[in-house]
Amino acid sequence: MRPTEPPAAFLPLGLPPALLRAVGELGFVVPTPVQSAALPPGLAGRDVVARSRTGSGKTVAFALPLLARVDITLRRPQAIVLCPTRELGAQVAASIRGLGRHLPGLRVLLVAGGQPGGPQRRALEEGVHVIVGTPGRAKDHLERDAIETRYVRVVVLDEADRMLDMGFRDDVEHILSALPVARQTLLFSATWLDSTAEMSAAWQRDPAHVVVTEEAEAPRALREVACLVEDKVAALVELCGAHPGPTIVFCNMKTTAADCAHALSRAGVAADYIGGDLEQHDRDRVLAQLRNQSLRVLVATDVAARGLDVDDLALVVNFDLPPKPEVYVHRIGRTGRAGRSGLAVSLVNAREADRVARHDGDTPIERVALATLIPADRRPAPAPMVTLFIGGGRKDKLRPGDILGALTGDAQLTAADVGKIEIQERFAYVAVARNVADAAVQRLGGRIKGRSFRIERVR
Repeated sequence: MRPTEPPAAFLPLGLPPALLRAVGELGFVVPTPVQSAALPPGLAGRDVVARSRTGSGKTVAFALPLLARVDITLRRPQAIVLCPTRELGAQVAASIRGLGRHLPGLRVLLVAGGQPGGPQRRALEEGVHVIVGTPGRAKDHLERDAIETRYVRVVVLDEADRMLDMGFRDDVEHILSALPVARQTLLFSATWLDSTAEMSAAWQRDPAHVVVTEEAEAPRALREVACLVEDKVAALVELCGAHPGPTIVFCNMKTTAADCAHALSRAGVAADYIGGDLEQHDRDRVLAQLRNQSLRVLVATDVAARGLDVDDLALVVNFDLPPKPEVYVHRIGRTGRAGRSGLAVSLVNAREADRVARHDGDTPIERVALATLIPADRRPAPAPMVTLFIGGGRKDKLRPGDILGALTGDAQLTAADVGKIEIQERFAYVAVARNVADAAVQRLGGRIKGRSFRIERVR
C-alpha cells in the first residue's frame, strides 16, 4: 500500500476525506487500541474519558475528532487543548498541524509560558482555529480577553492526571467555566487518580469511558531493572558511556541533574540537562539536540517527564527513585514505545534498596548487577549528528523542503546527510551528519530561498 492511500482500517471510522488522506500520508496502518475505542464516540461528538499508557497513541485519538469539528472558514478559536508542559504542548500542536495538513489555512497556536505573551496575543488577534496551551498561560490570555470563547466546540485535557498532580486544577477549572456549556470535553490520562475522576464527574456529560488495559495494548518490549551500586555518579557514567543513546536520566532535584550532566560531559559523553531554572529557549535547544541525535544523554527533573517524545529512545535511567509510583510509570513510559525495545534502569544505593519494591508493577523490577548491562570494550562514542540553528521559521515562510534544498541543491551534501528538520514560529533546527557539519554551515552561507538567515552550530 502506498503511504498516500487511505488506510483501510481507518475507513469505517467515517473520517473526513482530508483527515483520512493525512492519516495515510503519515504512515498509519491500523488504529491503536485507544484510538479504536475512543475515535468512534469522539467523532460522534460525545464526551470521552480515556485512560491508556504513555505512548499508546492518545494524541491522534483526540486530534482527529477535534479537527473533524473545525470550520476552516471561521478563523476563531474552535478547539482548546490543555497540556501540563510546554514541551508536550509543542508536540501536540505539531501533531495537529500534521493531521490537518489538508485543511487549507488551518492555524494552530501554542500558548505557553517561557515565551513573551505579546506575540501570542497578536496571533490570537489575527485569528486561529485551534489553541494548544498550558493552563497558566491560557488562563492569562482569557483574563486579558485575548481568547474569544463563544465558538469553542471542543476542549481537550491531555495528560489530565499530570496537570492535576502539578497543581493546575484551579487554572483548568477557571478555563472550563469560561467556555460554552454546549461543547465536547475529551479527557485523556495515563493513570487514574481520585482527582481525575472528580474532574470528569464535574465537567463532562455522560462520557464514553475508554480504559485500555496492558493486555489489550501492543506487546511492550520494555525491560525494567534495578542496580545496587556504591557510587551512583560513577555507575551513571559507566552505563551511559556504554549505551549509544539517546538516553534520558531522571533526577529529583535540578542541582543533581546539573551535576550528573557535568560528570557525563567530563567523561566524554555528549550530555546536557533541563530543569526549571533554564530559560525556555535554552530548554528548546537542548530538547532539539536530543531529538536530532546531536545529544546522547539528557538529564532532567520531572518537568520533562511528560510531553517528551523522542524517536528510538533506548534507555531511561532513574538516578533518583521518584517519590510516587505513578511518577515512575511516566518516567519509564518514555522508552519501549510503539513496539520498540527499551530499557529502564534504576540506580540505587544501600539506603534506597528497599524502596524499589514500591514501584513494582504487574511484573517485578529485575534486580541485576550493573556489569550485566555493560557490553565489553565499549567507550563513549560521539553523537552521530550536529544540530544547526536557523534564525527563521514558519512566520518567515520556511518549510522543511526549503532547508533540505538549500543543503543539497548542488549535491555537495546528500539527503542522507540531513536528519530531522524542526520548524518553529521564528526559528528552525536541522540535524546534519557530524562529518559534514562544517560543510553544511558553509553551504547554507546564511541564505535560504535567496534570503539571509542567521545560522549557528548548536552542538
